[in-house]
Amino acid sequence: MKSLRTIALKEAQNREIPEISAPSTKLSDFYGSNVFDKKKMKEYLSKDVFEKLISSINQGELINQDDANQIAAAMKSWAMSKGVTHYTHWFQPLTGSTAEKHDSFFEPSGDGAIEKFAGSALVQQEPDASSFPNGGIRNTFEARGYTAWDPSSPAFIMENSAGKTLCIPTVFVAYTGEALDYKAPLLKALSAIDKAAVEVCQYFDKSVSKVNASLGIEQEYFLVDLALFNARPDLVLTGRALFGHMSAKGQQLEDHYFGSIPERVFAYMVDFENEAIKLGIPLKTRHNEVAPSQFECAPIYEEINLAIDHNQLLMDLMEKVARRHNFKVLLHEKPYAGINGSGKHNNWSLITDTGKNLLAPGKTPKNNLMFLTFFVNTIKAVHEHADLLRASIASVSNDHRLGANEAPPAIISIFLGQQLDEILDEIEHSRLSKKLKEDNSLWLGIPKIPQILLDNTDRNRTSPFAFTGNKFELRAVGSTANSSAPMTVLNAIVADQLTKFKVDVDKLIKKGDKKDVALMTVIKRYIKESKAIRFEGNGYSDEWAQEAEKRGLSNIKTTPKALDAYVSEKSTELFEKLKVFSKRELHARHEILLENFYKKLQIEARVFGDVTNSQIIPAVIAYQNSLIENAKGLKELGLSKEAIATPLAIIDKLSNHLSIVKNSVDKMLEDRKEVNKIEDTREKAIAYDEKVKAHFDTIRYHADKLEQIVDDSVWPLPKFRELLFLK
Repeated sequence: MKSLRTIALKEAQNREIPEISAPSTKLSDFYGSNVFDKKKMKEYLSKDVFEKLISSINQGELINQDDANQIAAAMKSWAMSKGVTHYTHWFQPLTGSTAEKHDSFFEPSGDGAIEKFAGSALVQQEPDASSFPNGGIRNTFEARGYTAWDPSSPAFIMENSAGKTLCIPTVFVAYTGEALDYKAPLLKALSAIDKAAVEVCQYFDKSVSKVNASLGIEQEYFLVDLALFNARPDLVLTGRALFGHMSAKGQQLEDHYFGSIPERVFAYMVDFENEAIKLGIPLKTRHNEVAPSQFECAPIYEEINLAIDHNQLLMDLMEKVARRHNFKVLLHEKPYAGINGSGKHNNWSLITDTGKNLLAPGKTPKNNLMFLTFFVNTIKAVHEHADLLRASIASVSNDHRLGANEAPPAIISIFLGQQLDEILDEIEHSRLSKKLKEDNSLWLGIPKIPQILLDNTDRNRTSPFAFTGNKFELRAVGSTANSSAPMTVLNAIVADQLTKFKVDVDKLIKKGDKKDVALMTVIKRYIKESKAIRFEGNGYSDEWAQEAEKRGLSNIKTTPKALDAYVSEKSTELFEKLKVFSKRELHARHEILLENFYKKLQIEARVFGDVTNSQIIPAVIAYQNSLIENAKGLKELGLSKEAIATPLAIIDKLSNHLSIVKNSVDKMLEDRKEVNKIEDTREKAIAYDEKVKAHFDTIRYHADKLEQIVDDSVWPLPKFRELLFLK
C-alpha cells in the first residue's frame, strides 16, 4: 500500500499549468470593475445623493434613511447587472480573519417574487455576536451584535465559481456599543490623528483641512503544493511544519531572492493579481523572496482604512485562487524552521488634502521645519509608547520571528539613516537664536535647516521601525496579522503626541516667543528626550541587546508579557482620552489575545502528540523491525560481530531517539493537563509558553534525527526538500 506521502509526491510532480485569461491586456481597462467606486456611484445615484455620500466618505457626515434607501437601490441595480444574487456585510471580528453572512436579494411578494435591498439592510445587520471572541463583554447566551456600514470603504463583488456576492465593508459592535472588531477602533484612531495633525499643520499652511494616514502593505507568503500540504497534518492544522529536518539546500546560496519566478507560480501570481485588480486592489510589485518557495506582493499606497481592507481581502483572495492552481498559501510567520519567515511591512505616512506628504523632506527652511515637526513627533510617540507598539504586533506565530532575532528583533527601535541622525544631533546641540534674522535662520552657525535628501542612506532590515525617505516602515508586523491593530496604535500615539506638541508650542507663543522659535524649541527638547529609541546598527547583535537595556528599552520576547502594555494605566489613559478604546474594551482585547495565544499552542501540542503517536513512531518501529530482521539474518549466516555491529548501532540510535520522543510527548501531555486547570487567562498563557511549549523543541529535535535515519520510503511526512523545491 502506497503511503500518503508517495501519492502526494506523484501528484505534485505531474501538475499542469492552467491557462490564465484576463478581461483585457490593459489592467486599467478592468481595474475596479467589481467595485462600487465613485465613478459608478455617480452613474447610479442622483447628483444630490452622490454629493451627500462623498461628503460622508470625506467628512464622516451621517446619511439619512431616505438617502440610504437610494444608495442601497443603486448598489443593488449595479450588482444585479453584474450577475449578483446575494449580499453580505463584510467585517473583521477578533478571530484574525474576515466574516460574512450572505442574504439573498430575493423576496417573495404576492403571487411572485422581487429582488429587494433596503437602506436599512445596507446600513445595519445583526449577526450572532455571542459566537465571536468578545473577551467577556457579553454573555454567551446573549446573541445580539450589530454590523454597521463603513461608507469610506467601497462595496465590492466577490466572485466564486458558483456565484457572486455583493460585499459591504462594516464595523462590528456589541449590543451595548463596544467594538468587537479591528475596524471600529482604527476609524477612531484615524479620526484622532486627522484632528491633531490638521491643528499642527495650521502653523505652516492654513489651507490644510484634512490629513489622511497613508499605508502600503508588503505581503510575504510561501506556496506549497496542495497535495503535499494535505499530507502534512501539522501544516493543515497549525499553518507551520512542526517537524522536519532542514533540507540539504535551503537559502544558503541566496539564489532564490529576486530570481526568475517559476512558471507555475507565475501563472498563479497573474491569476490572483487579475482578480485583485477587479477588486480595486492596486498591486504593483511581485517577486521571489529570500527563502525557497517564498514570495512577495505589494500595492500602491492608499488611505489606511482602505489599504487594510484591501490587504484582508487580498489574503482571502490569494487563498481562493491558490486552489485553482493546486497550491496552498502559507501566511504563517515561520512555516519552516531554518529559513526566513514572513512579515507584513507597513509603510506609513501622513498626507494632507492639499497633496503634501508630511514626512517628505522639503527644499526650503519652512518646508523642512514642517517635516521636522511631524518627523520628530513620530519618533517621540514611538519612544513614549514602544511597549504598546510591541504589544500591537505580538502573536504566538510572530514570536518565532521577533523573539528569535529574525527581522526585526523584539526590541523596538527607530532607524533614521546617518544623515538624518546627524541632523537631529546637530539640532540638539546647537544654540537657538531667539532673534530671527531677515533670512529667517534659526540657528547660530547654520544658515537654514539642512535640505534632507530622499533615500540618502541604506535601509536597515534589522530595524522594527525605519524611516525610508518619505515614510516610516513598521517591519515588525507578522504576515498573518490584521494591520489594523498596529496601525490603530501607531496613529493613536502619534495623534496624542501631536496634541501635546501643540500645547507645548502654544505655551511658548503665549509667553512671547516667535512661532518658529517656539516650534524649534520644542522640537529640540523632543529630540533629546527621545534619543534612546534611535539606533543605527545591527539589531540582531548581542551588543545591541545589552546597549538597549542600558538605554531603558524593553526586550519582551514573548506575547503574554508583551500584551500587558495594552492594559497598563498609561495605555488606558491614552486610549480613553482619544476615545479609541474604553477600559472595558482594552481588557476584553487583552483577554482575547491571551486566549488566542494559549489555544494555538494547545492545538500545536495536540498535533505534536497525534503525529508522533500515529505516524512517526509507527514508521520508526516498522523500519526498526526490518533492521532487527536484517541483524538476525546476518547472525544466522554466521557473520562476525563486526558485521552485525552496524544494524545494531542503528537500532540502538533509533531506540534512543524514539524513547526521548515518546517520553517528551507523554510529559507534555501531563503538563498540558495541569496547565489547563489554571483559570486566570494570563497565567495560563504564560504557563503554556513556559511549560507546554518548552517540550516542542526536544520532540522536534529527536523526531528530525529519526527522519535522517529512517528509510526514505518509510518516512510518512513530506520532507522539507519536497515542500520547498517542488514547484
